[in-house]
Amino acid sequence: MSSIYRFAIPFALLFSLCCTIEPAVGSARKLTALVQEQPLVLKYHNGVLLKGNITVNLIWYGQFTPIQRSIIVDFIQSLNSPGASLPSASSWWKTTEKYKGGSSTLVVGKQILHEAYTLGKSLKTAHLVALSNKVNQLGAINVVLTAKDVAVDGFCMNRCGSHGSTRVRNGNARAAYVWVGNSETQCPGYCAWPFHQPIYGPQTPPLVSPNGDVGVDGMIINLATVLAGTVTNPFNNGYFQGPATAPLEAVSACTGVFGSGAYPGDPGRVLVDKSTGASFNAHGVNGRKYLLPAMWDPQTSACKTLV
Repeated sequence: MSSIYRFAIPFALLFSLCCTIEPAVGSARKLTALVQEQPLVLKYHNGVLLKGNITVNLIWYGQFTPIQRSIIVDFIQSLNSPGASLPSASSWWKTTEKYKGGSSTLVVGKQILHEAYTLGKSLKTAHLVALSNKVNQLGAINVVLTAKDVAVDGFCMNRCGSHGSTRVRNGNARAAYVWVGNSETQCPGYCAWPFHQPIYGPQTPPLVSPNGDVGVDGMIINLATVLAGTVTNPFNNGYFQGPATAPLEAVSACTGVFGSGAYPGDPGRVLVDKSTGASFNAHGVNGRKYLLPAMWDPQTSACKTLV
């Protein structure tokens, strides 16, 4: 038995409540005051959060190149590697410590390759749960990553990734799992924005992806979103706003915001690599650069960006 809780919302379509568009000068004061009366608050529902040392097991379904796998593995390792230059992926992840219970330290565990498409190329949620159950480990997050030629129920229509939980075999305990798909050939304008022009809304020029792979750099954004949601709301009773069936979580509450000055259709001011022209806002291990979305800060009740 499994539960699906929430999705990585396509960044091209939604915009966080944390940010406002600058109004005309004459009405600026009035509108700003109006927005400030409605702060963004994610209520804590008194449930268990994932804290301490957490093993992240990776289940690769379909064909991923070694370089693609290394980009994602390096990202997860970067979340708890404070040695990188600032702003860093670890300083981004550190915001999760402000949620009750202290730090969540992610450690890459097992990696399982399913390159033969044993379940086919059109998966349902039950298939994702079955893949996540390939590793039966309490206190872990099992991450299912599907390749660019794998269709998943709801993918490119209402989700780019999701997280949920499933009962561990021979017990009542629940284990968390995550799914994220590669949208490169299916819907990059839906799940890999701002590295591709959006399907809807303002058609602003896309940013250059920091690792030279639009699909995988889009996966990083969505993986960051659901990992933050998993540790702060793993079993549907942690931090969220709105209905439990469609909640706004730590990062999904800040959709579309990557830097200061963001507004609908514009990710905000981010850093640019002078040699490649790539946009990023976080340094990682092994010289990696990533573009990470804003995260809700419990201390300020606002979406926090790295730059």
